[in-house]
Amino acid sequence: MLGVVSISFLPSALDAWSGWFLAVLTVLLVYQQRRLYRFRQEAARREELFRIVAENAADMIALVDVKGRRIYNSPAYQKVLGYTPQELAKTSAFEQIHQEDRMRVLEAAREARRTGLGKKLEYRIRHKDGSWLVFESTASAIKNQYGEVVKLVIVNRDVTDRKRSEKLLEHSSLHDVLTGLPNRRLFLDRLQRACARARRNPEFQYAVLVVDVDNFNGFNESMGQAAGDRMILEVGRRLNHCLGPDDTVARPQDPLPLSDPLLSRLGGDEFTLLLEEIRDPSDAVRVARRIQGALSLPWPAEGREVLASVSIGIALSTSVRERGEDLLQDADTAMRRAKAMGGSRCEVFDEAMHARAMTRLQLEGELKAALDQHQYQLYYQPIVQLDTRRVVGFEGLLRWPHPKKGMIAADSFIAVAEDVGVVVSTGKWAIHEACRQLEMWQYLYPFLNQAGLTFNLSAKQLTYPGLVDDIRAALEESRLRHECVQVEIGEAESMTDPKFTCELMNQFRQIGLRISLGNFGSAKTSLAWLSRFPLDEIKIDRSIVAGVLTDRHCNELIALIVSLARTLGVRVVAEGIESTLQLSLLQRLGCDLGQGYLFSHPLPSTALESWLQSGLKANAASR
Repeated sequence: MLGVVSISFLPSALDAWSGWFLAVLTVLLVYQQRRLYRFRQEAARREELFRIVAENAADMIALVDVKGRRIYNSPAYQKVLGYTPQELAKTSAFEQIHQEDRMRVLEAAREARRTGLGKKLEYRIRHKDGSWLVFESTASAIKNQYGEVVKLVIVNRDVTDRKRSEKLLEHSSLHDVLTGLPNRRLFLDRLQRACARARRNPEFQYAVLVVDVDNFNGFNESMGQAAGDRMILEVGRRLNHCLGPDDTVARPQDPLPLSDPLLSRLGGDEFTLLLEEIRDPSDAVRVARRIQGALSLPWPAEGREVLASVSIGIALSTSVRERGEDLLQDADTAMRRAKAMGGSRCEVFDEAMHARAMTRLQLEGELKAALDQHQYQLYYQPIVQLDTRRVVGFEGLLRWPHPKKGMIAADSFIAVAEDVGVVVSTGKWAIHEACRQLEMWQYLYPFLNQAGLTFNLSAKQLTYPGLVDDIRAALEESRLRHECVQVEIGEAESMTDPKFTCELMNQFRQIGLRISLGNFGSAKTSLAWLSRFPLDEIKIDRSIVAGVLTDRHCNELIALIVSLARTLGVRVVAEGIESTLQLSLLQRLGCDLGQGYLFSHPLPSTALESWLQSGLKANAASR
């Protein structure tokens, strides 16, 4: 009975369950269809949004399938690459990519498909006109509902102009703007590499040359800066033609924070050369001679033919130096030696030059310390009326009592003081000290009320903008009459730039100073400029005075100078008088004033006061 009931109940139960199952399945199918519909709607909305964004974006947006085939390219592609949509459809993006960049692009695409994340990539792609553009690209993956990557969105940005600017900026940081040659930074880098290579391989030899254009400043001032630039360009071009493919020529004028004083002195009219793989030191000398020969050929400038000569210093890697910069210092030292010997020549650095350079560097440091420690002193040499021996003035002379070397005259250190930049400060101190001293002497010795004070100006002081103001301040501080102070400018310095000298002299004249032209006869002075200079005095160079007793030409020259001075209405001072015979002859030749050992050596202030006192006692005794 029970078994019959069970059998009869089974079909009805199955029907019930099947009904429920079908109902649930129907619901699920409807839900899935609605979900799929919503998914398709969302995808359509995303695609529409993608299309709107892509078509209005400045960046180029591409859609590719997993095999890299183009599905979509935004309109920006046509604008940037020059292809029409039809042409893009017919070409492969892979084929347009530069051959050297293709593998990197493929690898980046594989990485994006594998991880779903893309990284920024730069590559070159061909424009329709055949030129190459640089794209900055980022790939992003698009996945289906199953999480599978089915497409890649690639966003490209044209960075060609930016890369070009970066390249130009990098080039300008390593090259001279005017010539395009390597600058000091790049030259030192290559020099350091050569030095490192020489340490690894003792057989490797190289040489450093410093080339300086002779009298470039004069050419620049007379012909103009444009002509000077053309000369620098031409010299750089010819230097390049004299070198091998592995050598370097640089124009290291750009300022760098270099602590080395010799390195920092390299200027705009200088070039540095690095010769690599030389077989023998004589190779460097042959290159230097080749350079001088190449520059001896004229070239046209400003409607006339121009010639250039250069002074060349050579330093060889065979020297015992730890750094490449040391070798550059040696070459610079040799070049300065070549210029000091007249220019248009080549000098090879040796250990004697090195010793002199080290002495100079030590002197530079000591000069700076001497100013801070108030070591400098002023000595004074009387200037007298030759016929009466009456003191009419004094010349202030700078001296340096060196702690170890003893008393050093200005001639021995003034050039170094100019190079290291202490001559202006030292000169300012000397002007104030001399004015203060003369004021005190005029108070102590009434017969000096009309006496004058002469102080020399170096070439560097002449170009110092605050010179006139410094002298005016010294006069106001000391309360000296302005006509008691006389500035002396050397003949050679006055003719370096006579127009500037004339203007400066007129400024001195405006504040009441007297003006002396010193060392006259030691250089070539233009008579046209001499007549324009507002002079009060001409001082005959001591070398001419020294020959007055033995050289007839010196006598004739002195007579000519005296006649010229009379014509100009200025007085004449003979410098370096040492004997009574010289004195007598100079008087017969018409000299007014003189100074020299015959009357007094240069003396410090206290010793000069004793000399003045002895002169007063002698005069009193004679009466």
